[in-house]
This record gives sequence, C-alpha cells and structure tokens, in this order.
Amino acid sequence: GRRVSRESCEQTQAVTSYSNKGTQVTVEIHPKDTTPQLLKKLSFGKGPRRLPSLRGQDNRGFQRTEAPRPPGGQDLHAYPWDKSSLKSLPVDLQQFEKLDAYALKVNVKNSVEELVTALLKQARTDLEKVRAIWMWICHHIEYDVVGYHNKSQLSSKPIDVLQTGKSICEGYAELFEQMCSIAGIQCMKLSGYSKGYTYKMGQTFTGDSDHAWNAVYLDGRWHLLDSTWGSGAVDDSFTKFTFRYNEFYFLTHPALFINNHFPDNSNWQLLKPTLTLKDFESNMLHNSNFYTLGLLTAEPQTAVIRTVNGKASVSVDCRSATLFKFELKGTDEHGLMTLKKHGMKLDIYPQKTGSHTLQIFAKPSKASEDVYNCVLEYVVECESVDKAMRFPKGLHQPVGPSWFTERQGFLRPSHPDPVIHTNDGRCSLTFTLGKDISVFALLHCDNSSLTEDKRRQHIMQIHRRNQIELKIHLPHAGNFVLKIYAKKKSDPGNYDYVFNYLITCLNTEVKWPAFPQVYSKWAEDYEILEPLSGLLPANRNVQFKLKMHGIAKVLVRGDDTHPLTQSRGCWEGTCNTSGCREVFVMVQENANHSFYSHVLKYEVESQ
Repeated sequence: GRRVSRESCEQTQAVTSYSNKGTQVTVEIHPKDTTPQLLKKLSFGKGPRRLPSLRGQDNRGFQRTEAPRPPGGQDLHAYPWDKSSLKSLPVDLQQFEKLDAYALKVNVKNSVEELVTALLKQARTDLEKVRAIWMWICHHIEYDVVGYHNKSQLSSKPIDVLQTGKSICEGYAELFEQMCSIAGIQCMKLSGYSKGYTYKMGQTFTGDSDHAWNAVYLDGRWHLLDSTWGSGAVDDSFTKFTFRYNEFYFLTHPALFINNHFPDNSNWQLLKPTLTLKDFESNMLHNSNFYTLGLLTAEPQTAVIRTVNGKASVSVDCRSATLFKFELKGTDEHGLMTLKKHGMKLDIYPQKTGSHTLQIFAKPSKASEDVYNCVLEYVVECESVDKAMRFPKGLHQPVGPSWFTERQGFLRPSHPDPVIHTNDGRCSLTFTLGKDISVFALLHCDNSSLTEDKRRQHIMQIHRRNQIELKIHLPHAGNFVLKIYAKKKSDPGNYDYVFNYLITCLNTEVKWPAFPQVYSKWAEDYEILEPLSGLLPANRNVQFKLKMHGIAKVLVRGDDTHPLTQSRGCWEGTCNTSGCREVFVMVQENANHSFYSHVLKYEVESQ
C-alpha cells in the first residue's frame, strides 16, 4: 500500500543501486519478521526496465529516453534550506496558466500513449511536458481509499490507473514515470518512508518503505515531485478522498522535500550533506502550508519538546506579516503568544504533566477570510507544572503590542513586552495614537468581585495631543487582563477589540481605590493632577488640581460648594469633606449661562 498526504500503508522495501557503468539493479527485501499478511504487497517490478512500445502512429514525435543516470554532485542542494526558493528550478507559474488550463481539459482514457500525445500538443520544452503530465495526473487520478484497504483488488499498472482514474501512490508514480518516458523525459520512481496520514510526531520508521514518488531530469539535473500529495487529501477516517491541488509538491526544493520524504537510497535525497534516518525521525514536520504561507524556520527543530520548569517555547520566522493562533490540547489558555515583525514567539505553560499536542496555525495578514491553516505540530512532554503561570480566561492571543497594533494606530508603546509586572499595584502605559482614534480600555480578572464598571474605574485615560497614557491602579493582587479597544472618532459605531496585556501583581497588600467616576462632559484632553483616588478621606481639607481648558468656572461641591481658581492652565483649590458622602466637580462652560455640568464624582470614606 502507499501513503497519501496523511495516511499509512506498508510496502516491500526496494533498494536501488547502480554499478559504475550506470546499470540499475532493483532488489526486493522481505524482512525476516514479516508476517504472512504483509507479504501481499505491490511488486516494485522485477527484471529489466522496459520502455513502452513506441510503434503506434501517434508516437512519431517521441524520442526514446536514455537510461536514467544516477544522481551526482551536480544534482545536490545544500542542507539546511537556504530560504531562497520553494522549488529546485526557477518556475514562473503565470507562464503555465494556459498550459495548465489545457492539460486539465484533456480527456483521453484509451491508452497512455494517446494521453501523452494529446497533452504534448501544447508543450514545447521538457519543463512544459513535465508540467502538463503533472497537472493532468493531479487533477484526474484520485486516491483509491477502497483499494488501499483491499489491496487484492488493486493494480498499479499505468493503463489500469488511467482507465479506472484511481490508484494509491505506487500507481501515481508508475503512471508518471511511464508518461515521462513516452514524452522522452528521464524519470525515476522512488520509494521510501513518508510522514503521511498516520504519522505520529516523534515516531520511528522500521521495516518496509511506505510511499512512492518521482524524480525527473530537467535542465541537466534531477528534481523531485509527488503527484499523490499534489492531487489532494483523505479525511480523518480515511474513507473519502478530496481533490485539493497542492503546487508545493511540484519540483520541491530537496531541502524541503526531505522534511516528509525519506528515500530508501540516500543518494535520492539530492542533498549535501544527506540526512540520516534518525535525523528524519527527530526533525520537526513542516507541512506544505508552512512554506506556502511564507514561513521560513521554526524553533525548536525537533518534533518533541520537553518543558523546563514547566515552560516550553516555540518561535517561527517568516518573510511577511503573518497572523498566528495556537492550541495546546485544543485550547489557547495555557500560553503567551506575541507577534513579531517577522514571525511570532510562544511560551506555553501546561497545567498538567504528561504528553500534550501543540498545534500552530497561521494566515497571511492580508487574507480576507478568517481561515487559519495548521502549519506546525509538536508533542510537548511536561514533567512539572508552573502553577503561578495560570492565566486569566479573558486573556486573548496574541498578547502585547505588535506590527498588528501599529496598523490599528497604536504606535511607540512604552511597554513592548506582553506582560507587565507591578509590585505596588500601579503601572502606566503610553502610546502615540494615529489620527482620529478613540480608545476604550477594560480590566478583567477571573476571581474579582468587582463589576465591569467598577473595574473600568481602575483605569484612567489621559490624552496629551497625539499621546495617550493609561494609568492603572489595581484593586487587589492577582493576574489581570488589560483589554484595549478602539474606533474612529468620526465613527458613531462600537469599539473594536485591538489587543491586550497581562498585568501581574503578587503583593497581597495591594488594595488601590478606584479613580473618580468620569461623566460625559469630561473632555478627552482634561487631566486630573490631584486627587487621583476616587475615595477621599472624611473630615479633611482635600487639595484639587485639574487641567481643563475652555471653561468659565469650576466648582467642587461637598456639603458646601468650593470654587476653584485658574492658574497656569490648571484649576486649583480645596474642598472640605466633612458631613458628605460624595463630592462632585462641576463646570460652567459659558459665563453667560448659570448652568453647570457634572464632570467628576468622588466617594468619601465612611466616618
């Protein structure tokens, strides 16, 4: 049996070697411990390789292919990947558009020769011939999930694959090889291990190879492709195949192909240096989405990560702005993910020991659809739990400022890190705001008895021209989420969530009162200099100092009314809190009117 892009099968191992004269020898190896049922395998084709008959009328334009030469120094690519290209040959996909469209419409099932004749009518160069063959197979041959489960009914002969329109990877590779041979292009069917459908992270590979693919000879060197994986994928239950074309597996760069294809003959890695099977087993599996989304590297490069003091870290580098998500055992609660200009960093803190699956998803920042593709999977082995890193449920990933928040108009953050630690329960954040932005902030805590409105009063917004400062006085110790929302001032609609911070305070003595309550007439660029606490001491003279402009008069009303006087842009004065439960600040905006508006409200401590 053969493997699709996520599936298992067994296959007789074939070791292909070459003599110094270039003669090819294929040997089947049946391990001693092979069970009888595993012997019902597809033959790799014994005896000398025969080219298809070229006697028919349709074959005048074909040339007989030379015996394929073994890979040599001129075929090798450096490992690890140099990040230059996803392919081993420069390919302009736009130039293939007409050829691709033509190949998809060709409908010939009588013979492989007739099919190749029809396909090559629009193909001039060897690359175009290979492309036409590739496109036709990827869009016309489906993976035979029934045949995979019942191999006695299965044939991988090219003519049978063509006429039934289905096969397993063995049949894809044999059909591809024969079509190339007819077209005069050197092509090899290769076999080996693959990280396909049933692959489990960190597993070892033993026994027979489980997959087949091809190498083609173009422009003086060998190139790799996998038409099985280029055609589509099977579902999780392995009962249904869906055509889903994947360009990645056409002339894939060998340093990327080795990620999930390990040939029986290491020469066909086309790499310098070659990887060992142990390297292949331990290396991180990057699926094709990883590279097609413009991602470059991921750390760590091993599939299994062990926590250190309850923490494990992952980072991804990419070419362009990319959005990420993650799931640890199906939830994103136990981690801190931050977006970087060219990638992301993730720290995870599993809250249970044992093995955990970590999945990382990505999508381009400019993508219109909110669809994230899985790009990485790890197994996290957790030996100890860090209970202190239990995050509030309201924490949203990613955490902290980034290129994304810059795009939303939050520039030059005073705190670039996602976590703010405060010992005394106070902190202050500043940003430069883009034009026409109105900000709204909330404070969330899992175990707080305070209402949302009360928690909001523990944040004070101060605007100075295009700068905003968020002063925060925490009501108690704990882990808090500072959620920041924004909208255009000119937009009457709701505020949209932009990002959040995690604020941590371990000092159990912290108990800051709320800031004074602010009314709608309190303008955005007004500022309270004192008193900042919304809870005033009883029976005291309290000093007031408020920065306000465009105001005729300011009164502070407790049991009595106290006017404030203007001095250097500030309104100052005192108010006695005797005999009152509340103190209000009121402003008269127009000296010609006697109407006053409430702008601030303070509570007074009970006596």
